[in-house]
Amino acid sequence: MAGEFHPSTGITPPKQNPGYATYRSPYGPKYNTQRNFHGWTLKHATRLGMTLGAFGGVAGVFAVFFFAEVPKVRNDIMVKVPIIGQHFVKEIPASDNLHASQLVIHYEVTRV
Repeated sequence: MAGEFHPSTGITPPKQNPGYATYRSPYGPKYNTQRNFHGWTLKHATRLGMTLGAFGGVAGVFAVFFFAEVPKVRNDIMVKVPIIGQHFVKEIPASDNLHASQLVIHYEVTRV
């Protein structure tokens, strides 16, 4: 009773293959069924793999450019890209570098 179809629940029992081969008329069309694994044919699996690969590639490129301004990513990955690597080289001008004596003065001024 639990595995039978009932219209109010919409539950259909899982199908089982019959223990015998299906009848093929000698006068009917000669056809072959595609090999599959749980309903997935080789064509479906290939199409799914190509789609997932494309989405994964786009997501990877997005992630690299999204995190491109993180110093570790910029110095380890983006600078080494052949064509656009020079765009990510960040050099600090000498005027922005503070000496140790300037750091002490700056610390005392901001502390007051």
